[in-house]
Amino acid sequence: MNIQKIHQLFAKSNSVSIDTRNIKENDIFFAIKGPNFDGNKFAEEAIEKGCSYVISDNLHLRKLSDKIIYVKNSIETLQKLGNYHRRTLKAKIIAITGSNGKTTSKEILLNVLKYRYNTIATKGNLNNHLGVPLTLLSMDIDTEIGIIEMGANHLKEIETLCKIAEPDYGYITNFGNAHLEGFKTIEGVIKGKSELYEYLKSNSKLIFYNSQNNTQSNIIGEYTNSFSYGINANDDCQLTKVKSSDNIQVRYKNKTISSKIYGDYNFDNICIAIAIGDFYNIDFEDIKKGVENYLPDNNRSQITTKESNTIILDAYNANPTSMDLAIKSFEKLKYTNKIIIAGDMFELGEESNKYHQQIVNYLETTSNIEIFIVGVNFSKTNHTNKIKSFLTTEELITNLMKLKIKNSSILIKGSRGMELEKVIKYI
Repeated sequence: MNIQKIHQLFAKSNSVSIDTRNIKENDIFFAIKGPNFDGNKFAEEAIEKGCSYVISDNLHLRKLSDKIIYVKNSIETLQKLGNYHRRTLKAKIIAITGSNGKTTSKEILLNVLKYRYNTIATKGNLNNHLGVPLTLLSMDIDTEIGIIEMGANHLKEIETLCKIAEPDYGYITNFGNAHLEGFKTIEGVIKGKSELYEYLKSNSKLIFYNSQNNTQSNIIGEYTNSFSYGINANDDCQLTKVKSSDNIQVRYKNKTISSKIYGDYNFDNICIAIAIGDFYNIDFEDIKKGVENYLPDNNRSQITTKESNTIILDAYNANPTSMDLAIKSFEKLKYTNKIIIAGDMFELGEESNKYHQQIVNYLETTSNIEIFIVGVNFSKTNHTNKIKSFLTTEELITNLMKLKIKNSSILIKGSRGMELEKVIKYI
């Protein structure tokens, strides 16, 4: 069955699903195969739960039901369907990628745009070869703007996602030491993330960029179909940082917008939301509300209070760049009784030991901060007694329970796999 016919079936369905645990009646279930799972095993379950059709690349399943449609590759079919559907939409598509801040930028931008436009954005971090087509398929004829987050850990991945989503606009948050297992070097990271700008340039689409980011400016070069933000008078949107002791404040149109977000490294994540809101001529008050009403969640730069302690939880992800920025931002805050809990950073490949040691070396230089490091990688580093080291999160929790921490300010930063959010319960 060709994509056009599958799209006709999709148009009559409720939605698309790749997980029978959250399937709904009249969904189309795509049986996806991966290294550790095979969705084809759940084809019959999907039909029993009310699916209208199952898309499967297992030839033997066809005889089970006339609701099972055989294709050569379920993943490629999902991507082709996402692209076919994208071409039926009137929505303008904004793509966001980068080493850090993709999800935060996306969420704040959604908060700004929704005041004027029917906007759909990537849910959570469904930003890969499956998440991008699923996000496109969640849009309909009434969608005016779609925000597509694009993640990548190797070259050509952003290029592939661009071919699926065909974005009208794009923005790269930054280039950092992330996913080095796949990209190998920072030059590889820059090349991989820049595939978004290369796609936009080759298709005469508009690029959003930070004029203070020299790498971005150099990549754009003489390309004129762009919209910049920054502190310069010739920027399309002038934005400056207001000095504050805690949450980020931005000066825009001679007025101040105060966010509820912690960390200097989130400044650009706020700026791009303001800049794109400016590009779309959204009223100042709506932009202001969009930024100021955004509360971070999902373990990203969350500031919470528990009894007498203030906790900054930034444990959704971590790499050398984001870890360094988080620690330095925390240092600047005028808190007392500071504690840093740093967990392992993943996907750093052969450079893992070097980057964990660099973080530890910097932590050694901090003053008046109690330091805890946790994880296999951090445990291999050389450090003094100033730093307390634990092999697992569970070992750390056991120690924290004995300490009975009070009246302290605590930064918790680490990769998702460390599950450092568990620590909060025991502080």
